[in-house]
Amino acid sequence: MISAILKQKSTVVKITVKSIISFVLVVLAVGLPQIAHLAGGAAAGSVWLPMYAPALLAGCLLGWQWGLGVGILSPLASFAFTSLALGSAMPALSRLPYMVAELAVFGLVSGLFAKKIERSAVWAFPAVIAAQIAGRLVYFIAAVAFGQQASAVWGVIESGLTGLYLQAAVVPVIVLLLSLAIKHDRD
Repeated sequence: MISAILKQKSTVVKITVKSIISFVLVVLAVGLPQIAHLAGGAAAGSVWLPMYAPALLAGCLLGWQWGLGVGILSPLASFAFTSLALGSAMPALSRLPYMVAELAVFGLVSGLFAKKIERSAVWAFPAVIAAQIAGRLVYFIAAVAFGQQASAVWGVIESGLTGLYLQAAVVPVIVLLLSLAIKHDRD
């Protein structure tokens, strides 16, 4: 969607704008879990999955490459920031590889719909749902492949359904509103 706005701009401008948006989304991915944990306690992160929405937005707005990048960088940046600044790593080191893989898939898959979203922002709804299914599937397979009990992994997935449902509604609405604002600004 952002690519459509930047169509007439130079490559340097395109990369700069997308880099700034990506940086803001990674910062959101680091900050939103902190807010969730302050408001809802330690379990809020696994229920609301606040780090996931910025990766979905990156894919929908910027395309698969940038979505993939935000998806990979978000848990790594959060881990680094919370380890160094707060002394308590989020996500935990044991969960970090799974979250990197999962969020990478969230950004990648939602980004595969970016061209369709440019034409009609309504495509953000199936983009988000497809990304969520693919990302959670990758998480499940990776966790089980590396020795976690399938029932425990499924429990983690079930605990995050509230966050997934909320994101399936809110992220596409944000994309729709941005699309309307962009179209209004062009007219």
